[in-house]
Amino acid sequence: MGWRFIFSESLAALRFHRQRSLFTTLSLAWGVACFVILISYGNGFEAALVKAFSAVGQDLVLTIGGQTSQQAGGMRTGRKIQLDLTDAAIVKESVPLVEHLSPEIMKNGVKAQHLGREKEVSIRAVWPEYDIVRNIKIVDGRWINEDDRQRQNRVAVLGSKVAQEVFGGAPAVDEEIILNGIHFTVIGVMDNKLQIANYNRSDNQCVFIPYDSFNVFGDTSHPWFLVWKPATPSSRDQAITLVRAKLAEVHRFSPTDEKAVEILAFSKFMNIITGMSLAVKLLLGFVGALTLAIGGVGLANIMLASVIDRTREIGMIKALGGKRRMILRQFLMEACLIVAAGGAAGILMGTAATQVIGSMPFLGPAFKDTTGTGDIYLSVSLLSIVVSTGVLLVVGLIAGLVPAMKASRLDPIEALRYE
Repeated sequence: MGWRFIFSESLAALRFHRQRSLFTTLSLAWGVACFVILISYGNGFEAALVKAFSAVGQDLVLTIGGQTSQQAGGMRTGRKIQLDLTDAAIVKESVPLVEHLSPEIMKNGVKAQHLGREKEVSIRAVWPEYDIVRNIKIVDGRWINEDDRQRQNRVAVLGSKVAQEVFGGAPAVDEEIILNGIHFTVIGVMDNKLQIANYNRSDNQCVFIPYDSFNVFGDTSHPWFLVWKPATPSSRDQAITLVRAKLAEVHRFSPTDEKAVEILAFSKFMNIITGMSLAVKLLLGFVGALTLAIGGVGLANIMLASVIDRTREIGMIKALGGKRRMILRQFLMEACLIVAAGGAAGILMGTAATQVIGSMPFLGPAFKDTTGTGDIYLSVSLLSIVVSTGVLLVVGLIAGLVPAMKASRLDPIEALRYE
């Protein structure tokens, strides 16, 4: 007896018990839809978290002066290593694996004023390449350029919160801002940053000026940090080794002394972010799998009920010479048809639901951002469809196999006598 006959008989049986079949299909569809929505939420959660962490910089690496812990070249242990401005040029020229670099010096507690409005800010004095390293985007005006640096122009780029609180929403570009009594011209306003990683202070609360223009506030010969980006993520570790070796040569400390100059790669913290995301996705996947399993239990119950209802029918088939494998295949086919219909309907329902939901608030309220940048965006991925289909097939196979085996093992005489 061929598969075509078994298929037609299975369809006929499902149509005969259409109400029972429909409810079972809908329960499986609900489970699949929940699974798809939960996985889509998990993917959106991970994307939002990674985006917020990456806002601190494009593969950001910080170099900070420290204290020697090893003797080298006759120099004593415990010697303080202070970065020089010349170190920035030396590293940039001698280490090709460093793609973009900027020295950075900061001044906290600066009073920013404009037409009676006042806010305490931090000043960051930087080179033009800083915006590439730190993922800074300008929404109005422009960023600092090389001419500003060399001419020591008193120009400033405002963080989004500084612009909002000092200028009250009015256009800030080409206006003057007073920083600790010194007049600067605003040339740009930074886009709002939803960043969950930073050092010292959030970029939104800072004012950025050309590095050489910082001389009106203090000494510029010793930057706080060297902020840089490796040429490629794969060359990051090698670039760190070469940078430390070059600074060891200049400042006369051992190139293996990691405490002499601290080099911090923010990519190392990405493991924490991915770990958090994975934990959330596994939890959501587990909940979704449980929902599917509940649908599978419903399928098993319905199939067992179907076996009981059709006991005399099964006995007659076996009495007329029907083989055990034919009955097994028919019940498995019925279970597979219900699973296929439920899976297709569930994927359509899940996809439609994610389209309707669209996005959900996440980091926006914490950063007082209404642009939706920090929201969780739900989107159905191929992986969620494949995983939900795979889980459904396993659940459906297990749920349909037990009743099918029970039906195939019925004794024909006892089955014919069943009432």
